Amino acid sequence: MLKEELVKKSPVRVLEKGIEGGLKPGNIGVIASRKGIGKTSVLVQLALDKLMQGHKVIHVSFTTHTSYVISWYENIFTEVAKRRNLENYSDVHEDLVKNRVIMNFNQDGVSTDQMLKSLRAMIVDGGFDASAIIADGFDFTCAQPENFAKIHAFAQEMKLEFWYSCTMIGEEPLSDKTNVPVMLRDFMKYITVLIVLEPKVEYIHFVVVKDHGRMNPEDLRIKLDAKTLLIAEA
Repeated sequence: MLKEELVKKSPVRVLEKGIEGGLKPGNIGVIASRKGIGKTSVLVQLALDKLMQGHKVIHVSFTTHTSYVISWYENIFTEVAKRRNLENYSDVHEDLVKNRVIMNFNQDGVSTDQMLKSLRAMIVDGGFDASAIIADGFDFTCAQPENFAKIHAFAQEMKLEFWYSCTMIGEEPLSDKTNVPVMLRDFMKYITVLIVLEPKVEYIHFVVVKDHGRMNPEDLRIKLDAKTLLIAEA
């Protein structure tokens, strides 16, 4: 299969169709779940889809080293390429690596202003014209809404899509009556798309809690395979 055909048939197209054509530049999306359900895998697949289309992506990790993040990309890309019989594997892989930058931040030691300054330097001064930022391992329990407002303003100014992961922790119930994770309630005004991953027996269900201006719209026709953690059509 050619790269262009793989992009066209990607289950990410189903995701985009279900959230009004996608997250879109200037907006923030959040993938939330309990620990170990597959958030990082979803974020990496969203990033790989952008990379396959020739876009540049910055992956920001708040918890893991660069080598660990790279292994996620390598494993998922290899699995997808094998399943789809991707042609010109080496050339496609080289382009993906060239268009991806991985940055590590310690959330306790780096302020929001410092992080955004580093991202701006990479994009503007470094000439790395990214279209999406993937932020994995961000601890919302240590975050302040006013700082998230700065991130939202930066996304709009730079015309970036921001995708965050959120690990749902705390006392039960973890979500309120509108399915919004309790720990995200103070941030919802800045979040355009919110998807919660719910584990079932044989797969992981995508629950769209917020889709642009809509709350709890119809379910997406996609799921996460519990074994491979790959996005698939339901």
